Amino acid sequence: MDVFDITIVGGGPTGLFGAFYAGLRGLKTKVVDVLPELGGQLTALYPEKYVYDVAGHPKILAKDLAKNLVTQASLFKPAFCLGEKVIAIDRLEDNTLKIRTDRGAEHFTKAVLLALGAGACVPKKLDVDHNQKLEDESIFYAVKNKEKFRDRKVLIIGGGDSAVDWANEFSHLSKKVTLIHRRDQFRAVQTSVDEMKSNGVEVKTFYELKQILGTDKVEGAVIFDNRTGKEETIDIDSILICLGFVINLDFLKSWGLSMEANALIVNEKMETNLPGFYAAGDIAAHPAKLKLIATGAAEAATAVNFAAVYINPQAKAFPGHSSNLNLSI
Repeated sequence: MDVFDITIVGGGPTGLFGAFYAGLRGLKTKVVDVLPELGGQLTALYPEKYVYDVAGHPKILAKDLAKNLVTQASLFKPAFCLGEKVIAIDRLEDNTLKIRTDRGAEHFTKAVLLALGAGACVPKKLDVDHNQKLEDESIFYAVKNKEKFRDRKVLIIGGGDSAVDWANEFSHLSKKVTLIHRRDQFRAVQTSVDEMKSNGVEVKTFYELKQILGTDKVEGAVIFDNRTGKEETIDIDSILICLGFVINLDFLKSWGLSMEANALIVNEKMETNLPGFYAAGDIAAHPAKLKLIATGAAEAATAVNFAAVYINPQAKAFPGHSSNLNLSI
């Protein structure tokens, strides 16, 4: 059997940087991801949103950041296994870990880095009758091509960062933008909320969607005030639903991993409670946790360095600065 030094479960930004850093440490590396393409949420959910909090990039499109990360991760030629969902990880008698996937594949490794992000999450669906064929045509749960919203009359549902950020983006692109939120408190960054209110977005708090008008296309919507029940018909032709995601990570508990809410408990070395199992990025929980792409990259580097020591106790946790290493890339 072909045994890798480290296998990274998750092909998002944290996993990709982890793959690069594992190559930097000379580790034989494999990446397994459930999605058909690398990049995680950067490519699957918001490829055309700008990301502002990555070092070295004043701003960069998510899809371009993903492309750069893939290029960087590929420098040391790791193995990529896409479209495979990990269903079990077993420890063999010689301490090798056997990873099994839903495709019947088996991957053997000395250590595992779990970089699952928020998990294989599914958008919360709209609890209103509608023609399913309209999804990805005029009813959307993610924005993969913002040009589909150009000159349209858009209704955005939600009060988090995604809803508010897209309201701001579409205020310069669409004919009209209306945002409804069931409360008057937003989960989004306050500066973004203030920008939305000054960008001409019609913001209606305490409102929810009751009915979508039109059968073969969206021709309008009926919304209602959840305090009074008063209904209002608005003229729209596109709907973007940003209600969050349904996340099920119970399978991690079945492997014997300790969890806190929907995250894996790790120590300062990014070690979980199981030997050889590391976690980094949004899936990892520790007292100083900040859920940022930037900190995910740092956690991945930390995990890989200490995994290198786990694999070879004679290795150093800190290999030195990359500028001082004799690399041939």
